[in-house]
Amino acid sequence: MSKHLIALLFISLLLTSSLIAWQQSQKPLQAQQAIPLPEFSLPDLSGTLHPISEWHRKILIINFWATWCPPCLKEIPEFIQLQTEYAGQNVQFIGIAIDEAELVADYLSFIDINYPILIAESGGAKLAQQLGNTVSAIPFTAIVNQQQQIIFYHPGELSKQRLTELIEPLLSSQPYLNTLLK
Repeated sequence: MSKHLIALLFISLLLTSSLIAWQQSQKPLQAQQAIPLPEFSLPDLSGTLHPISEWHRKILIINFWATWCPPCLKEIPEFIQLQTEYAGQNVQFIGIAIDEAELVADYLSFIDINYPILIAESGGAKLAQQLGNTVSAIPFTAIVNQQQQIIFYHPGELSKQRLTELIEPLLSSQPYLNTLLK
């Protein structure tokens, strides 16, 4: 098979999967029932291992991202703002990079992120799938309640406004957790 044909097939496959992921990202997803957050541990850039249980009893906004993903990089400043706004309110953003540590370190030298960045490298795709990412899209965000249950997940970019709409009821009313699941 010629190199040009192989390249054309690869590009076609890439475009098709991107289109499918984009279509899926336009549909916010909420868990039909609360999904228990699986236990996992990932290192930060210094190599320190962080178990997800480190943030037990907090509302978690877990975002899978990569340095080569423009929508991912667009979300980060809004996540920084929201982490600042919700400081002291039991909300914790966690970034999980699906990149090599060196690339993440280079990116972080240009931006001051006020929430933990964990390094998943290639294993991040499998972990994101366990959290509800059935289309293997990034960015991918999962929202976890204080009982360590995934109550919402979304492949694709999330706006600051939409995240606020999801976080606020979790802060003000515990019964809301059950209404998300109905």
